Amino acid sequence: MTLSHYLALSGILFAIGLFGVLTRRNIIGILMSIELMLNAANINFVAFNRFLYPGQYLGHTTVIFVITLAAAEVVVGLALVMAIYKNLKSIYVEDYNILKG
Repeated sequence: MTLSHYLALSGILFAIGLFGVLTRRNIIGILMSIELMLNAANINFVAFNRFLYPGQYLGHTTVIFVITLAAAEVVVGLALVMAIYKNLKSIYVEDYNILKG
């Protein structure tokens, strides 16, 4: 497999994630789409590291850092969703106007 295969896969995954973010009404679906976009970026990091610097692990280290940040983002996002769901009984984005100032 060449670098272009990895980049094509990553581009397709990122496009699917972007489509999900722009079209989903459900906040859980939006969070999952953001995770898909982050995983597409992770594939790019590892692929470029493999083909440009085969003996180094900077790409892998960056991926572990991104996965850690994504896990923290999910925890905070789901905590906010659960707190708002208690009040509104809805997980649709249109109903989340209580966050406006």
